[in-house]
Amino acid sequence: MPLDQIDLDQEEKEMGFFDHIDDLRKHLFRSAIAVIVAAVAMFLNKSFLFDTVLFGPVHKDFWTYRKMCELSHQLTGTDEYCVKEIGFVLSNIDITGQFTQHLFISFIAGIVIAFPFVLWQFWMFVKPALSIKEIGYARGFVFFSSGLFFIGILFGYFFLTPLSVNFLGSYKVSELVSNEINLESYVSFISTLTFATGLIFEMPVLAFFLGKIGILSSKLLRNSRRYAVVVILVLAGILTPSPDVASMVMMALPLYALFEISILVVAKVESKK
Repeated sequence: MPLDQIDLDQEEKEMGFFDHIDDLRKHLFRSAIAVIVAAVAMFLNKSFLFDTVLFGPVHKDFWTYRKMCELSHQLTGTDEYCVKEIGFVLSNIDITGQFTQHLFISFIAGIVIAFPFVLWQFWMFVKPALSIKEIGYARGFVFFSSGLFFIGILFGYFFLTPLSVNFLGSYKVSELVSNEINLESYVSFISTLTFATGLIFEMPVLAFFLGKIGILSSKLLRNSRRYAVVVILVLAGILTPSPDVASMVMMALPLYALFEISILVVAKVESKK
């Protein structure tokens, strides 16, 4: 190894506590700038952010509703599963409500868009502390983590959100009561459900690091399958408030697939130790 490379490695290893804090501050600052830039871009595209994306599940011609109707005709020959109407209207009762929700959802959208860059900054901060072998194990961290996150976001937006909105928005205890959903409630529900699903899809990445430090083992995960199924069904029931069994199964299957993938990931980590 060249002497200059040895000196560089020696310098990195001898960084003090405050040097690490300063380095972390730089990466956090860059991540914050990326989130702010993406959030401002979304704020300036209000029509796309709200009318196209956020309020998409409120329209009867939403992609998921069209596919549900097509599937209904193919399976039953009827329009039983077609969404014929949206059973609620959106309202705002706070004078600052629409502006604050515009700011809030722009910030959330900024985090989602800048997520790969934020992960990359995290990776650049951690990388100098890893050995060459450990870096090899974690190669592709940003790519796979970002991919799983965006798959989870799309799954939450196109599958969980429409089913939940359609059921909860049209549910009535009596015909005397109409559903007028507050804008803040709607925005909070959609953003929380979608963002949480994106994080849940990071399960294999979390399993990788827990397996790497020895907290998780593939044997433990395999022996916990029956308990995992119960937890997944409960979680699917919570995330899909619709009483339709098909909706719960639609959520449970990807979660169980992520659990099995996590087992394979941990087993791969063990085989390379």
